[in-house]
Amino acid sequence: MSRVKQPRSPMPPQRQAQPGLEARMKPRPRYQAPLYKGSGKLENKVAIITGGDSGIGRAVAVLYAREGADVAIVYLVGEQIDAEETEQAVKKEGRRTLLLPGDVSDPDFCKAAVERTIEEFGHLDILVNNAGYQQTQKRIEDIPLEQWERTFKTNIFGYFYMVRAALPHLPEGGAIINCGSITGMQGSKNLIDYSATKGAIHAFTKSLAQNLVDRQIRVNCVAPGPIWTVLQPVSKSEDEVAAHGQETPMQRPGQPEEVAPIFVFFASEADSSYITGEVVTLLGGKTTAA
Repeated sequence: MSRVKQPRSPMPPQRQAQPGLEARMKPRPRYQAPLYKGSGKLENKVAIITGGDSGIGRAVAVLYAREGADVAIVYLVGEQIDAEETEQAVKKEGRRTLLLPGDVSDPDFCKAAVERTIEEFGHLDILVNNAGYQQTQKRIEDIPLEQWERTFKTNIFGYFYMVRAALPHLPEGGAIINCGSITGMQGSKNLIDYSATKGAIHAFTKSLAQNLVDRQIRVNCVAPGPIWTVLQPVSKSEDEVAAHGQETPMQRPGQPEEVAPIFVFFASEADSSYITGEVVTLLGGKTTAA
């Protein structure tokens, strides 16, 4: 099969209100990964993916299903249209899916989401913490306290809540994969709160990996650079959205389908049984992460 030609910057200028819908983006983020062939690496596994309705989470759900896993999708109520598209994409791969609308910043919801997954599928093997919130502000004085709190409650508190809820059910050989960001290594002048949470996620990953290694549960992190997801039009100006990814050597943002395979790698014992506590970057040709 020939190479897939991905959309290049500049992208069409666009804006959406939070939380935003991938269904309204132009061009649509790509998640079907036509070059990726499943080989049963996750056969009969069960995964929970937060933020699984769209973007990276959707692409991960599709590839997990292609590798044989059933998938529970956590998403905000306002993202129902996107979640239903992901549900149909998982079903096309021949696997079962469970939709779990709610907010990961609520620890009671996180516990209920895990319990509902166990009721539906009988077990849990993989947790993907991917749900995220971001909003750009040009000056630190412009960041409202409400935004600061929401960013931390979603991006790091939510990861902790989901881990705490999932751990009693994860077996030896289970995997936790967190979604960090290059901003957590380099910072971002207009994403101070978001970058701080991503740095926290990286440290959380390494600390949790050390904590759980004796239980034989692996913990790793994927830290992408600019990826074409709905986080962009809901948090940036139209001009910033259009230029997203243009600064990379590849002169474009990555697509979700280009990020998802590393999540398969970290979930698969066949691929990464000796790897835990790692933070892997995907930067479109940049060769330094710090």
